[in-house]
Amino acid sequence: MKRILPCVLCAALLTGCGGPAPAEETAVNKESVVVAMGPTSEPEEGFDPAYGWGAGEHVHEPLIQSTLTVTNPDLTIGYDLATRMEVSQDGLTWTVTIRDDVRFTDGEALTASDVAFTYNTVKKSSSVNDFTMLDHAQAMDDTTVTFHMARPCSIWPYTMAVVGIVPEHAYDPATYGSHPIGSGRYMLKQWDRGQQVILEANPDYYGQAPQMKQVTILFMEEDAAFLAVQAGQVDLAYTSATYSDQNPAGYVLESYDSVDNRGFNLPVTEGTLTGDVLVRRAINVGIDRQEMIDHVLNGYGTPAYSVCDQMPWYNPTARVEYDPAEAAALLEEAGWVMGADGIREKDGVRAELNLLYPTSDPVRQALCADFANQLGELGISCTIEGVGWDSAYARALTQPLIWGWGAHTPMELYNLYHTIGDTGSARYSPYANPAVDAYMDEALQCPDLEESYLLWQKAQWDGETGVTQNGDIPWVWLVNVDHLYWVREGLQVAQQKIHPHGHGWSVVNNVDQWSWN
Repeated sequence: MKRILPCVLCAALLTGCGGPAPAEETAVNKESVVVAMGPTSEPEEGFDPAYGWGAGEHVHEPLIQSTLTVTNPDLTIGYDLATRMEVSQDGLTWTVTIRDDVRFTDGEALTASDVAFTYNTVKKSSSVNDFTMLDHAQAMDDTTVTFHMARPCSIWPYTMAVVGIVPEHAYDPATYGSHPIGSGRYMLKQWDRGQQVILEANPDYYGQAPQMKQVTILFMEEDAAFLAVQAGQVDLAYTSATYSDQNPAGYVLESYDSVDNRGFNLPVTEGTLTGDVLVRRAINVGIDRQEMIDHVLNGYGTPAYSVCDQMPWYNPTARVEYDPAEAAALLEEAGWVMGADGIREKDGVRAELNLLYPTSDPVRQALCADFANQLGELGISCTIEGVGWDSAYARALTQPLIWGWGAHTPMELYNLYHTIGDTGSARYSPYANPAVDAYMDEALQCPDLEESYLLWQKAQWDGETGVTQNGDIPWVWLVNVDHLYWVREGLQVAQQKIHPHGHGWSVVNNVDQWSWN
């Protein structure tokens, strides 16, 4: 298949070449695939795990490098390089045994020394992942590495699933991101910054050989990606509900579940409208989430009740049924009485909120407007205001802002609800509950990962307290946005894990398993 750079593609389309592509451009190479991703998917610092590759908001498998662990389809932990791991009873020592048959693409063997070097380097360099729980890594022999922890961290295996191993003998932080040497399924053949990346299958990969021998990633804005689909010049392209009513010839619209949620922080500051827990509970139960999905997302989404829906650590008691009568009763109980103009009042104060949305995101703007309308039906008058991210964070300390969250780790729950001072996301409530803190602290200290899931669930609701509807509810979650892709007919995309927040590399986590009919 002919590889077309985004700038060339757009120029062709603008000059009237938007019809079907020539046959030589649409002929399918059975071992190749072209994928269009958003511009923010391109790693600014290159393909270096020490500078965010594979980590951050759009967590994914690094592909070029191997990892110690992987996340299974059900988001439990499996092995890649690791063959065994043990954690001490106090949670301060993790011992991992690795395979002895792995080589980097320059022919050198991958050993525990490379693993220790990688983690010590990432701890020192990374501004994306949190490695404060790690003191240092140490190679015990060629196949054994020990992680000495600064504090217990039961969910350490989730961090190991996104840290790609780099070669100690060939690592230069000034050049590695542009010319990475790894041991993963693919090698970086070409990177044209701002335009495309071409990956080629690693012929010496220790696992099952990739079915897709070449993967081309084009970095394109959504409108340009759709034009590329119409022209038949990509095999898979991200899109949004905005385009879901289109029918480009030769493509089908595929929808993948996500934990990419949208929700509002509800500041709990005393003396404000949302400072009353009854008001927060009324808002949570008084929102028709399905209406939002139908009218804003064109049906492509699921109701969101927490920041960890469908994860192994999700507590299903977070789910609420839409009940406007219950919402009204809670508002009445809180002393907010409906006025003649349809707006509730309490002690001469009107029930009013100013809701913020990022101007860069039209879907969040539409959800914000829908949320405002629904609160209006409950008797809460809302205005909406678009803000840039340069001011959104500061404004959100005192006002509700519509956010996007969702990750393959319980730390998302911790960061939003744990009392961690002025630096964590919990400050947007600002929220503090000693019982919730204790459950999450205990979860991190638990020597058994699966047992820790129960403690994360108790932090959400233990029968008496928590962060969900019958508890403190400092955030209200609205929808999980389905991730939509135009897929060329005949392309078989392998089963997808539930996607985290952000359209990006997650869809190609298993591109090596894709195939053509």
